[in-house]
Amino acid sequence: MTVGIIGAGQLGRMLALAGYPLGLDFRFLDKSVDTPGGQVAPVLTGEFTDRRLLRRLARGASVVTFDWENVPVEPLRALAGRVTIAPPLAALAVAQDRLSEKRLFGKLHIPTNRYAPVDSARQLERAFGQIGPGVLKTRRLGYDGKGQYRVASRDDLTPAFAALGGVPLLYEEFVPFDHEVSIIGARSTRGEIAIYPLNGNLHTQGILRLTRAPWGTPALARAAARHLRRVLAHFRYSGVLTIEFFVRRGRLIANEMAPRVHNSGHWTIEGAETSQFENHLRAILGMPLGSTRSRGHAAMVNLVGELPGREMALGVPGLHWHDYGKSPRPGRKLGHCTLIEGTAAGRDRRLRALLPRLAPDVRLSFPGSG
Repeated sequence: MTVGIIGAGQLGRMLALAGYPLGLDFRFLDKSVDTPGGQVAPVLTGEFTDRRLLRRLARGASVVTFDWENVPVEPLRALAGRVTIAPPLAALAVAQDRLSEKRLFGKLHIPTNRYAPVDSARQLERAFGQIGPGVLKTRRLGYDGKGQYRVASRDDLTPAFAALGGVPLLYEEFVPFDHEVSIIGARSTRGEIAIYPLNGNLHTQGILRLTRAPWGTPALARAAARHLRRVLAHFRYSGVLTIEFFVRRGRLIANEMAPRVHNSGHWTIEGAETSQFENHLRAILGMPLGSTRSRGHAAMVNLVGELPGREMALGVPGLHWHDYGKSPRPGRKLGHCTLIEGTAAGRDRRLRALLPRLAPDVRLSFPGSG
């Protein structure tokens, strides 16, 4: 069976690496041939809107999927009659628009912060008056902290709108969160569902730097899983889905969803009985899902901007090294490392010792749990 993947970044690469042991073949569509995915499978090079290339990607494929959520939806609708596309395009469309996403969460009784759509400076001023301090965001094409402007006072309104205006915007209440978490699960074409342990996440400048799992109390994990199941059922979903939450005084507040494999799930490659990448493929191809049980207490550290010394990292017992084959650039995710220990305390103790060598700018700022 052949799987077509739109986007050949590191997520696509890890999908292919997870699929080869299952006897699958892969081909990618990407704007560049110099990509992480291109190191492990053929790449069709061109725009994601090129319908001729999309048809070539789909030819002979059992399913077409994607490794990021900003793939244009309309060209894929034309492809849907030729090949199965998963996750569903309805979920992709919602995830591409922050306002649609917030409204979906409300419809499914998933708590969010307060928000208001903004299309003019006057609407922004009105939203600030109703909501107070917040974050102005572009409704589309925002990721890793891009397309956002923090509004702490009325003095920030004019520069915020000047920086982001001209496109549809969303103003969101600022959440003074205690923690950030994410829940990842898979639903197969057969309706089978498997959910991973809750992830505790740490971001710096909008970029995920550290994930620990399992994380949080059993009650918090159950609540997050209930919310995830509602979204999976709503779309009759197939594939892996992630919801990111803020935690404030023990309460979950949904931030956003991602209809794809997710950075906070990289630990599952070594740390779970079945990785998120393998389960995504199983789900969209109608195979039985694998166990999502953790193999211990995991920590995943994103390597951003530049890689630490590989020899140093490979000399650390039990540390798993992943180099995406990308050229260094400030703010760019170049790889990750994963550490597995038998206890949360043991994991965090080793993590504190390793972080100065792996990611010197990252500090453990919240207690581990698991």
